[in-house]
Amino acid sequence: MAGTIYGYIRVSSKDQNEDRQLIALREVDVPEKNIYMDKQSGKDFNRPQYKKLVRKLKKDDLLYIKSIDRLGRNYEEIQNQWRILTKGKGVDIVVLDMPLLDTRRGKDLMGTFLSDIVLQVLSFVAENERTNIKQRQAEGIAAAKARGVKFGRPLRPRPENFYKVHKAWREKKIPLKQAAALCGLPEGTFYSMARKFEKGG
Repeated sequence: MAGTIYGYIRVSSKDQNEDRQLIALREVDVPEKNIYMDKQSGKDFNRPQYKKLVRKLKKDDLLYIKSIDRLGRNYEEIQNQWRILTKGKGVDIVVLDMPLLDTRRGKDLMGTFLSDIVLQVLSFVAENERTNIKQRQAEGIAAAKARGVKFGRPLRPRPENFYKVHKAWREKKIPLKQAAALCGLPEGTFYSMARKFEKGG
């Protein structure tokens, strides 16, 4: 007996567009109500919609995903989830960008063997790309710092009355709370500014 057809979409952030994945799932007639989508990183499987989908899936259901990295980016975890879904739950998976990853085909030993090899290679490629992205980001930040690009919040300029108020505070004529209020700053900010000023910053 044929099971239910589902689709899963993952985009890495709220800004990313899911249209390409959505169109691909519609083209294979996945019902709109059976499409689950997460907008978060693929570093692990702790995703609300994915968890909800897995709870729904049962034997002979069919799950479509656009590409293997939409499932995840961690080599071991992709393989683990694949085993849970196909062997544990008896679900068929189709990766649209990779026709070899279609568990409905080749149910014999050779078909399973080929599918497992392709999955291992693609899982490795997905994780390797994630590592490369992190490395490129780190190199980019290091290069930008070397060029003098500043990261983090811009420094708050000292208020015009800072020096006068700072002197009064250091001479114990006014308390910290009053000094900060006179400069229109939170106490912590005034104190940090004062310490930096005293160190010659």
